[in-house]
Amino acid sequence: MKHGHCYLLAVTIAAATTIAGEPADAPKLAFTAAGQEFTFDTGALKGTLHGAERKQGKSLGLQPVIEASAGANIAGPYGMFSLYRLLSADARYGPAAWDWASEPKLLADGAVEVRWSADKDHPFDMTAVYRWSAANTLDLQVTVKPQQELKCFELFLASYFNGFPATFAYVRENPDADGKLGFMEVKKGAVVWHTFPRDEKTAAIFADGRWKRPPNPVDWKMMPQLAAPMALRRDAQTGLAAVLMAPAEDCFALSMPFGEEPHRSVYMSLFGRDIKANDTASARARLVVGKEISDEKAVELYRSYTGK
Repeated sequence: MKHGHCYLLAVTIAAATTIAGEPADAPKLAFTAAGQEFTFDTGALKGTLHGAERKQGKSLGLQPVIEASAGANIAGPYGMFSLYRLLSADARYGPAAWDWASEPKLLADGAVEVRWSADKDHPFDMTAVYRWSAANTLDLQVTVKPQQELKCFELFLASYFNGFPATFAYVRENPDADGKLGFMEVKKGAVVWHTFPRDEKTAAIFADGRWKRPPNPVDWKMMPQLAAPMALRRDAQTGLAAVLMAPAEDCFALSMPFGEEPHRSVYMSLFGRDIKANDTASARARLVVGKEISDEKAVELYRSYTGK
C-alpha cells in the first residue's frame, strides 16, 4: 500500500506539472535573456535577437532565425527587423543604427526593449520593443523623442533573408496585371533598387537629397504606389512566405532590390513626418513567416493587424 500510495502521488505530481507548468525549453511567445543576447523558441521560429553579430552593445535585429519545418536559418547576415538608416530632410544620423550603441532589457511579459540614447551624432532618443504576438508573428514598435525638430524623419527598417528569391509589393495598380490591385513582383531589369511610395507626396521624400548622402548612396527607381504598406518574400523550394506589413500612417514606402539580388532584402520606411523637439512619435511594423500564405491570406493578415 505504501508503494501504491507513492506511485499515485508521483503520477499526480507529474500530471500537475504537465498541466500547470512547462519544461524550461518548451516553446513560448517570449524572449529569454542570455547576457546581452535574447533567445526565442516559439515552436515555429527559434533563434536570437542581438546575437553573434552584436558587438560593443550594437544591434542587428534577429539573426539567426530557424524556421521549424525547413530546419534552416532563413535570416540573412544582417538580420530581420534590423534598425538601419536614420534620415531626415537635413541629415543622415550616423552610418546606421546598428553602429549606435544600445541598451537592451527583457520586459516582464517576455518582450525585449532596446534603448538608444541621444549623442553628438544622434539628436534623439529611440526605443524599440520586439514582441511575439503568435508563434510565427513578430511585432515591433519604435518610439523617437528628439532634442531638436526632425524634419520628415525616416527610420529605414531592414530585413534580410536567406533564400526567398521572389519579392512582391502590394500596389494599387499592377502594370503586369492590367492595372489591377494586387501584389507586383519585382523582377530583374535595368535597375537594381526599387521603391514603392505610399502616394505622390511621400515619393518626393526620396528626391530631397537624403539618399545622396554617403556612405552607400542609392538611386531608387520609383514604382507604382502602394495599396497598403505590405511586402512578400516567397521561397518556392520550402513553400515559405514572409509577410512584412505596417499601418499606412506609420510607413510611407517599401523598398527592395529585384528578387534574386544577393541582399534578398525588404526595407520599410517608417515615420515620414516632422517630429518636434521633446515630442514623441511611434511607428509599428509586423513580420509573419509561414507556409501556405496565399496573396489573399496575406491581405487577410494585414486587415487583421490594422483593422482596415
